[in-house]
Amino acid sequence: MSQFFQIHPDNPQARLIAQAVSIVRHGGVIVLPSDSCYALGCHLGDKAASDRIRRIRQLDARHNFTLMCRDLSEIGVYAKVDNTAFRLIKSLTPGPYTFILPATSEVPRRLLHPKRKTIGLRIPDNAIAAALLEQLGEPLMTTTLQLPGDDYPMIDPYEIRQVLHKQVDLVIDGGYCGMEHSTVIDLTGESPEIVREGKGPVDGLRA
Repeated sequence: MSQFFQIHPDNPQARLIAQAVSIVRHGGVIVLPSDSCYALGCHLGDKAASDRIRRIRQLDARHNFTLMCRDLSEIGVYAKVDNTAFRLIKSLTPGPYTFILPATSEVPRRLLHPKRKTIGLRIPDNAIAAALLEQLGEPLMTTTLQLPGDDYPMIDPYEIRQVLHKQVDLVIDGGYCGMEHSTVIDLTGESPEIVREGKGPVDGLRA
């Protein structure tokens, strides 16, 4: 049976954040809010936990997870960021954007795009996610909480708990997040390429 924490969306309770981080560090799979929609998350280096997430969402090995990061400096540890990419990411974060960048050797090989050696990263504008990442001290490996056959991500924490209570270790109720995915921007080429339009505005990003 999963645990269920009601965490204040603007002033997250430190005690509950600490407990959530402990669950992640001990191999747990959690449901957490972001600035786009609810996500499944686990420890970056935990293959067993990531395999559990793949089973929940029925994902094959080709699906790429996103690293949810605290700030730009943390993105720089896990991805190669040139000056142009840095300026763009800085102007859009924190916010509902995922950036595809060349990965560094810090990223486990199983998380990389098999041919391009890239990784998706984001810095969410969500107080609960930010508090979790700050306490954890490293990125969370995440993917949108959208179940097989569903057209949209799950939005109700109580329904999430009811459906997934035997498959995840913690559901964080952080209020309503919405059901729009993040906007995905590929920064591996000469100019930014919008891979998916989502919650983040793309005005001024098109070539």
